[in-house]
Amino acid sequence: MAVNPSSAVPENWSIDDRCTNCDVARQLAPDLVREHAGRSELVRQPRDEAERAQLRAAAHACPTRSIRPGTGPLDPAGDPFPLALDPDVLLLGHNSRLTAGANSYLCRRPTGWVMIDTPRYSEPLAARYAALGPVTDVLLTHRDHARHGREYADRLGARLWIHEGDLDAAPDADRVLRGTEPVEIAPGLVAHPFPGHTRGSVLFVADQRYCFSGDSLYWSRATGDVEVHEAITWYSIEEQAASLERGLGVLRFEWLLPGHGDRRRMPVEEAERRLRSLAERCRKLRSAPVDFTAVRW
Repeated sequence: MAVNPSSAVPENWSIDDRCTNCDVARQLAPDLVREHAGRSELVRQPRDEAERAQLRAAAHACPTRSIRPGTGPLDPAGDPFPLALDPDVLLLGHNSRLTAGANSYLCRRPTGWVMIDTPRYSEPLAARYAALGPVTDVLLTHRDHARHGREYADRLGARLWIHEGDLDAAPDADRVLRGTEPVEIAPGLVAHPFPGHTRGSVLFVADQRYCFSGDSLYWSRATGDVEVHEAITWYSIEEQAASLERGLGVLRFEWLLPGHGDRRRMPVEEAERRLRSLAERCRKLRSAPVDFTAVRW
């Protein structure tokens, strides 16, 4: 994309055509990056250090390494990850092409950390997480994000979790969730099976505060609301509607922390209201062919 020379800075940032439209850059630098023609596009060059920091974060998170400064390779010293979203939640960045560019997180628990989905695997990254303290569990929200689960679980001495509906994506999991009823897998940490996006999709909710929703729920900037990925439903949108119905009055959280789509913090009562409204909308949906171009980021 051509950039107005008057707004250029020495870094001369750009986004190349390897972008897969995963939305990560737009989450981290929303004023600088937009969606255009099925991929992310740089709106303008950053104007100050705060905006340059946003682009550096987007560049280190980008799964295709499509975001670059014109000055050469990314400087590891500018890597902001893990990035604290709240005192007990870290965004890991370094999104992997092998998990469709999904976000991943660490959540602090009384006995250590749990990892929800995974960043790309490398020994330096694994050592970075190990240095934070014990990681007791790696929780996979569904099959699409399972690729690096075993590697991280083995390296960190953690238990690997997945639901039976997606077990073929992690057949050597140490713990297997079953059925559709919520289950407390550790004090204050509840797994909510949520079939729909895939047969084995799960929400993990910590302390009725943090909801790690995988690809089941996300905050859409386009609609300004909680949404489902109705255009990318591999299993059944009708089952997803049923999962929402089961969750009404049961799911309570302040933070919505998805794998794909934007994050959002809101009062518990607002989250419950938005889920009820979403359930109403989902009752009317019917399964249709997958269409990546129809996602309302």
